[in-house]
Amino acid sequence: MQLSKEEIQHIAELSRLNLSPEEEEKYRNQLASILDYIKMLDEVKTDKVMPTAQVSGLMDVFREDEVRSWSREEAEAALSQSERENGNVKVKRVLQ
Repeated sequence: MQLSKEEIQHIAELSRLNLSPEEEEKYRNQLASILDYIKMLDEVKTDKVMPTAQVSGLMDVFREDEVRSWSREEAEAALSQSERENGNVKVKRVLQ
């Protein structure tokens, strides 16, 4: 599948990449190769395969939480690399 120069420039813009003309040509060839490889999936016979949204088999699997006690030495070893504040472990902010 051949991509146009405009398509490569659009993909580069979306990816926030500043590509030289040589890089554009290189990426155009590489992306075309990747898309051709993916197109081979069209040849896979899937008419007898049941559709699914969960492939791991772990859907609706729950386990009970177990409270386990750690010795003071284990707890200190586990927390020794952590930054603490007011006796609590301080972690990096996840949401901004």
